[in-house]
Amino acid sequence: MSHQRIHPFKRWLYRRADNYQQNLKILITGFGTFVLGGLLIVGSEFFLRSSVLQETLAIVGLILAGVGIILAAFGYICLSVLRLFRILSTNQTDD
Repeated sequence: MSHQRIHPFKRWLYRRADNYQQNLKILITGFGTFVLGGLLIVGSEFFLRSSVLQETLAIVGLILAGVGIILAAFGYICLSVLRLFRILSTNQTDD
């Protein structure tokens, strides 16, 4: 197979691995979203009486924490695993 023909998914992985700043922004945004969700959960537990508002804020916090974990994991994978994938695949094609 020719070196010019790269599967679109593999090409996307290469571009994602080479974009350090955006991956770091995704990681930091995910961490910040997770912390905000955690603060909403803790704040609603300790600062509000038992009510529908407390439960609503806790659910919103849980959703934010979940989205934050997913974003942070994606950013971390792009920064570490995809970078290793890029380095290893480049070394294999250089031979």
